[in-house]
Amino acid sequence: MNVNTKTLLLSAGIICMALTGTSVQAATEVIDQVVAIVDDDIIMASELRERVSAVSDNLAARGIAPPPDNELIQETLDRLILESIQLQKGQRAGVRIPDEQLNQAIKRIAAQNNMTLEQFQQALEERNQSYGAMRDQIRREMIIQRVQAGNVNQRIQITDQEVGNFMGTQEGQSLTQPQYHALHALLALKPDSSASEVATARAQVDRTVKSIRGGEPFKEAVNANNKPYPLTGGDLGWRKPDELPSIFSTIVPQLAIGETADPILSDSGFHLVYLEAVRGKEKVVTQTKVRHILIKPSEILTDTQARELAAELRVRALAGEEFAELATEYSEDIGSAQEGGELGWTNPGQMMPAFEAAMAKTPPGQMSAPVQTQYGWHVLKVEDRREKDVTDQATRAKATDFVHQRKYEEELDAWLQQIRDEAFVDIK
Repeated sequence: MNVNTKTLLLSAGIICMALTGTSVQAATEVIDQVVAIVDDDIIMASELRERVSAVSDNLAARGIAPPPDNELIQETLDRLILESIQLQKGQRAGVRIPDEQLNQAIKRIAAQNNMTLEQFQQALEERNQSYGAMRDQIRREMIIQRVQAGNVNQRIQITDQEVGNFMGTQEGQSLTQPQYHALHALLALKPDSSASEVATARAQVDRTVKSIRGGEPFKEAVNANNKPYPLTGGDLGWRKPDELPSIFSTIVPQLAIGETADPILSDSGFHLVYLEAVRGKEKVVTQTKVRHILIKPSEILTDTQARELAAELRVRALAGEEFAELATEYSEDIGSAQEGGELGWTNPGQMMPAFEAAMAKTPPGQMSAPVQTQYGWHVLKVEDRREKDVTDQATRAKATDFVHQRKYEEELDAWLQQIRDEAFVDIK
């Protein structure tokens, strides 16, 4: 059966009666009813009624006219059925959302609405919505997201050829283009301006450029040097080269961040353009080549003893013993111990914060003091440091993410259809 609820064999009349609490015998008391059995779960009329009400309120808040009642009920019921199937899969797989992770998710939602958590809770209360019910719903959605990711990602295969082909398309090239954040100001001139007026305007914009290049912020310089002609314009926002005004499209990509181009004369007047920032252009990162020894606390080794052993091994290495040999003998990082603690070249953000901080403070050829992470106590030996241009890798990674997301959406639809067809669903 297709996931599209318009094709469900649903008795809309029975569902409507369940939603309104009426019955054929015109009972005077509202009695909850089972509207669907989904594998080992049931969906109650009260649950369906609440969800339909929530969907209607959401559509109304967005100024969208709701579909006809029967269609809305059918679509909502089918969504509840799919949610039930996925939640049951999550339960069987042991998927759990810890409270701390749930709390962080709710804080992010509050922040997206420019609220603190307390303000978010108060806003819910003012709308007569339950904070506890909202937490439960977000927890369910997070479980469903994990179930979907676990099942759909394993259906996706992406080859280097696919990524390369995508990067060669117009869409791929547009996606991977850098973006420029530019500011613009125009000193407008009339088409019939005299040579004297043009010269006066030119002198003014030259003074403005000189002020900016001397350190005055662009916006302040533009506003301060506006006599005898006013300068108008503003923030162009983030734009790709082909989205920039044609007069700037070849100039802005050549500017360094914080640089103002020479004044540009057009039929409209003199233009000033300033490059505020760039993203997605050249990406150079500082890489560190590092080895480490990891000592883990255990039932027979307290945290203090683990730190002391790490400090002792550091002293032995400073006294002349080979760090790599000590790592092979003592390190409890099974992934690197056999390689003498070798971690290779690491990028920023790749390691744990405390590890990265210690690594950044340690000069090449030297060792750090013992540093603690969630895994135990580490001694680091920084072997080398370099600046690495990873633009190509970053661009390819961006293209890969796009291809993956497109395939994910396709496979998700197919997977939802599959689990819906395979489930036992009995609509009452």
